[in-house]
Amino acid sequence: MSKTLLALDIGSSSVTAVIAKNDMDLKINILGTGTEDSSGINKGSIVNIEEAANSIRNAISKAKRSTSNQIETTVVSVSGVHTKGIRSIGSVNVTNGIITQKEINQVLQIALYNATMIPEYEVLHVIPISFKVDDSSDIENPLNMNGARLEVSVYISTVKKTALTNIRSALSLSQLEVNTFVLDSYATALSVLDDQQKNFGAIVVNMGDTTTEVLCYKGSSIIFSDFVPVGSNHITTDLSVTLHTPENAAEMLKIKYGNLEKNFINDDLAIKKVKIPRIGDDQSSNEISLDTVKTLIHARVEELLVLIKNKIMQSGIEERIGAGLVITGGMSELKGIKNLASLVFPNMPIKISNPINIKNGYMNFEDATMSTTVGLLFYALQHRPCFELDSNKRIIEHITVKNIAKSQAFDLKEEKMNVVSKETEINKISIAEDNNLLPKLSKKEKGKGLSVFWNKISEWF
Repeated sequence: MSKTLLALDIGSSSVTAVIAKNDMDLKINILGTGTEDSSGINKGSIVNIEEAANSIRNAISKAKRSTSNQIETTVVSVSGVHTKGIRSIGSVNVTNGIITQKEINQVLQIALYNATMIPEYEVLHVIPISFKVDDSSDIENPLNMNGARLEVSVYISTVKKTALTNIRSALSLSQLEVNTFVLDSYATALSVLDDQQKNFGAIVVNMGDTTTEVLCYKGSSIIFSDFVPVGSNHITTDLSVTLHTPENAAEMLKIKYGNLEKNFINDDLAIKKVKIPRIGDDQSSNEISLDTVKTLIHARVEELLVLIKNKIMQSGIEERIGAGLVITGGMSELKGIKNLASLVFPNMPIKISNPINIKNGYMNFEDATMSTTVGLLFYALQHRPCFELDSNKRIIEHITVKNIAKSQAFDLKEEKMNVVSKETEINKISIAEDNNLLPKLSKKEKGKGLSVFWNKISEWF
């Protein structure tokens, strides 16, 4: 059976913990979930370890309430704020003529060794873009192929060591150790893209609370990743500062009246103005036009989309994207954002996407804010026919039905051995007890006893 997994999504607005494992049919079985408001976390970075540790601890405690399974492995999301992507290549000779996982691991390790790493950065992922076997190029899976030489082109995602150290420190206060780190935009791509989008190439835009992650996924690899330091919280701040109203009132305006569509009528009522409280004066209020609210929101979202477009244009990957732009995250729920994105990206298909739902009795995963969490589960528990090195620089051993069957057979064999061992111990104890009740006689004692018996017979006769 697969190990019990803790998936931990550490975000600026909330921390989500999910405990899960694979069942015998390779389906993800959710054992418990917990969500806690973030504290000590800003723009994807931990700025106060003790406060962040409390948020993480509370989320995990809530997830543990519904399961007695011990957590055996932990996978944690890492914000793209402190990450950099680099490319590298590697090659290796195939000694036996047949490519095994050993050769694939070697060529990935060589590609990592050949990369020009920044000293203060640490590896998150080494993902093959394509393999080449002898003269055959653009091979996705070279396993069991015949050849004399294996080459690979890889995308290496790296992150600042200090960012990982802070996460480890926060988790250590909860008596947890991180087994694997995953780039959150990579996890998001795994949860929202279908096979067709992956094959044609898609740009995934995860609009979060304080940052927006941008990642280009094509085939089975990342080919570009970046971020924009703007999120839905900036809309709230804009409304609060411009309209001189508290942030909670600005947040209410954004959620209730935020809309990017033209000629929008709220709840079929021609509401054109609303009253909002003033900062520092609870007794008075201002009456503001909803057109003003709409204009402020529109300006910030349009700015964000333009910044994303500039990132994509500078990367030079636009021509390699056939499936267009896939938008997810909390801000993707803003009405009219698809139409606005179509104006900013006129020649690109636009799709608003939620993660694939995992059926369970605890939480609704089919929500735009759950994209990274679902992606973490897919990364750790879903079978993907590809190879990569994880944050520990180890090749990922993907879970398959065959491996599950082997694991089950080993568990059964081990259980039988334990039963036989226990039976042997019981038999030994029984024999020892019998020996204590009826001690065995030696040959000498047996002979002596027989002589006494014949002497008694002689006396009688």
